[in-house]
Amino acid sequence: MELVRLTDRVFYLPYEEEKDRPVLGYIRGDRMSLAVDAGHSAAHVDEFYDALRRAGLPLPQITVLTHWHWDHTFGLHRTGGVSVAGEKTNAHLRSILETYGAEGERLREHFTGLDESIRLEYAGGQEMKVRPADITFSGALSIDLGGVCVCLRETVSPHTDDAVLVWIPEEKCLFLGDSTSGVFPDWKFEPEPMGALIREIEGYADCRFALHGHVPVLSGKEMAAHLREELAEELALRAGESAPDSTACAHEDEKP
Repeated sequence: MELVRLTDRVFYLPYEEEKDRPVLGYIRGDRMSLAVDAGHSAAHVDEFYDALRRAGLPLPQITVLTHWHWDHTFGLHRTGGVSVAGEKTNAHLRSILETYGAEGERLREHFTGLDESIRLEYAGGQEMKVRPADITFSGALSIDLGGVCVCLRETVSPHTDDAVLVWIPEEKCLFLGDSTSGVFPDWKFEPEPMGALIREIEGYADCRFALHGHVPVLSGKEMAAHLREELAEELALRAGESAPDSTACAHEDEKP
């Protein structure tokens, strides 16, 4: 799979549906380069790095995580340089380590049991490893790559409690991770955090490219409009489910 170039400085490796491999982002600075998310496995990182080499781009010295889920973090042990995550994300990763270990059968059995895409990613005996990020932050963090800045911001999300948005103001690009999705595995979401996230996305009024981990690229306005439609549908569904059954009431009135 080849890199897609969004701007002179921003590239991404596209989503791969079969193994549910998310978008991996890349920002090229004058002094350093940075990757957004660490991928599903060592093989996913190898494919990403090979695509960067073919494009003549230096490998990233920094990798940032958008949230803790396996398809965004289990390739972290394969990345070079330093890694950065929100404190909540690292807490989730450390919890995995404490519960299942950094590698081995207990870890593998648990996660391959969650979904077919994970079994496909790790078919053939590929080793599964987990490690936390090297550096953590709380709230927000800006990283100057030289000529371009990457702004990390923890945000409310209907998907996880540790979502981080990655904003590149000079390029007007916003990496969302999976923050706008519902909760795995049924993808249901609560309206309140979705509404708060939509308002935050709308705050990036000049966003040209909004990149979700698993859907096509949209502008910030298009993404917010799409999410507002989803939110309206969910609210309408909930209103319908909570409305009294008029037929039942009519039958009750007919009783002698």
